[in-house]
Amino acid sequence: MNNNPNRNPMKIKLLIVDDEEGYVNILSKRLTKRDFNVTTALSGTEAIKALRHQDFDAAVLDLKMEDMDGIEVLKIFKKMAPDLSVIMLTGHGSEQAARDGLVHGAFDYLTKPCELEELIEKIYEACKGGKASD
Repeated sequence: MNNNPNRNPMKIKLLIVDDEEGYVNILSKRLTKRDFNVTTALSGTEAIKALRHQDFDAAVLDLKMEDMDGIEVLKIFKKMAPDLSVIMLTGHGSEQAARDGLVHGAFDYLTKPCELEELIEKIYEACKGGKASD
């Protein structure tokens, strides 16, 4: 719930990157209701353009997308904004690929579909600079 004293009272600027438009729209609406400032991108290319024009506190990045692989997008994000906390989302069964994302600088990963509260907690952890294993 929102009474966690560790949560930042400022709105977190979040970039959601996933090529499943329905999923992105629902997640964006739910997070906006929880007071996040959400920007969405439906491709890796869109996400890179968004990051060129705006700073974000964290990004939620799907691993498997049509135009670009999530690891490829992560590598570009880390060159553009080394301090950006990136949470990878992966479909069930591709956890190894998500672990590869950790090697390339992702904060952590979650298996899709994940519980909204679990994702929110992970975003707050990422934004306060905690370690994924905390």
